[in-house]
Amino acid sequence: MIFEAKNITKLYHNHRALNDVSLSVPEQAVFGLLGPNGAGKTSLIRIINQITAPDKGEIFISGEKLQPKHIQDIGYLPEERGLYKKMKIGEQALYLAQLKGMSKQDAKAQLKLWFDKFEIGDWWNKKIEELSKGMAQKIQFIITVLHKPKILILDEPFSGFDPINANLIKDEILKLRDEGSTIFLSTHNMKSVEEICDHIALINKSNKVLDGKVSEIKTTFSKNIYDISFEGNMIGFANALWTNFELVDKESFDSTNHRASVKLNDASLNDLLKTLINNDIQIKDVTEIIPTMDDIFIEVVNQNNQNI
Repeated sequence: MIFEAKNITKLYHNHRALNDVSLSVPEQAVFGLLGPNGAGKTSLIRIINQITAPDKGEIFISGEKLQPKHIQDIGYLPEERGLYKKMKIGEQALYLAQLKGMSKQDAKAQLKLWFDKFEIGDWWNKKIEELSKGMAQKIQFIITVLHKPKILILDEPFSGFDPINANLIKDEILKLRDEGSTIFLSTHNMKSVEEICDHIALINKSNKVLDGKVSEIKTTFSKNIYDISFEGNMIGFANALWTNFELVDKESFDSTNHRASVKLNDASLNDLLKTLINNDIQIKDVTEIIPTMDDIFIEVVNQNNQNI
């Protein structure tokens, strides 16, 4: 594991921001750090960046306890962007790259590659205040990833981007992962989580309430419901279902073409298909209804809130 948080607790006066939170993050993964506002995500990010320290627990990077030297291994894109508005973009990018340990020559060469990739080569002498929010975010993203850190922490990286530029950033995040970086993605955009995250952890009211691979979590939260398109009689379809099947939803397009959602209780999909076929139902398509990360997020948070 490139990153481990062991039993992290953080207190602010009478507020417990993190309560015994433990995480393990594998190398070359996009790790979604999720949770409602005020859940504790920002407190954890501040601890990783050594802006503050935990009251209890430890952080490990590549098996070593977190130390000041690890700052060079981390790139951080905060939700509140922090570039100097009146400083020229090129000068600012060079300065910040050198703070991360890059030589001026290497930084300039890498910046040229990134500026060309994002088609912003003529922005070098512009000032941040001359750019739109989305354009400024492109610059901050480049500065964050320029020194090729082992760990990238991206807080709402798609905020303010149009769909084309959001996809551009997503593609670059996946390339960075494939080239060796591990990415922490803190976001409320569950669509982005589904598209690019390999693993997630969900924090709610200072506690970790869910973590694991995205694919395994979605399977775990599946309700065993299948969407079926068919030709036949809707009443006959409903009558064919016995006690181990539950008709959840239905829709008719005309007298013979229909769609229905059926939940399997103590029966298999094969049992359902045999039952329907034996009742003269012509099946056109069968698809399992997999819950979205939005669905899972809401279900877990609401359940956790009820249990507190």
